[in-house]
Amino acid sequence: MSDIIPTNPDHRCLFEVASTQLGYFTAAQARRCGFGWDLLSHHARTGRFVRVRRGLYRLRDYPSSPHEEVMAAWLALGPGLAVISHESALDLLGLSDLIPDTIHLTVSRSKRHLPALPGVTIHTTTRPLAPTDVVTSDGLRVTAAARSILDAAATGVAPEQIELAVAQALGRSLTTPAQLEAAAQRYGGRVRRLVAGALRAVA
Repeated sequence: MSDIIPTNPDHRCLFEVASTQLGYFTAAQARRCGFGWDLLSHHARTGRFVRVRRGLYRLRDYPSSPHEEVMAAWLALGPGLAVISHESALDLLGLSDLIPDTIHLTVSRSKRHLPALPGVTIHTTTRPLAPTDVVTSDGLRVTAAARSILDAAATGVAPEQIELAVAQALGRSLTTPAQLEAAAQRYGGRVRRLVAGALRAVA
């Protein structure tokens, strides 16, 4: 998008942004489409926009999605700063039967002082996310299958859920045994044993 800020509100611009984010947009994104604070406040008061939290809005009439809360949390931290991870990533990828009771986001250790958000667990990592570690789902940046499985295993997810996630990921060609084994070498012994056992179970 151009760095030139329109002097008049561009509703099509804002809709195009929001439509890639399940109907959500940040105040900064709205400003780049010509919507200043006064106009944002006006549309929030009159019902065209819903103010979700400070700096985050949603188009009121945009169709709902089962992943709305995840998108809202991801945008609230700042687009591009975090990646959906752990149990939340498994849920988005359709792996395991887990129903996360919190939204899991991972950020670089250098971003560890981000504000706390209700219902959100922020993980920090010193392991850089390689391009192969991240995929896009519903407009969200999500850890890829192997990374999601290993991160979930490292935080104590039940072994049977890890085994199920491994079986499903392999069955859908989202990863391979070799990729899982190689990635597991960066984790502790318990995770490596858990992954090895899951691979034996589906062999």
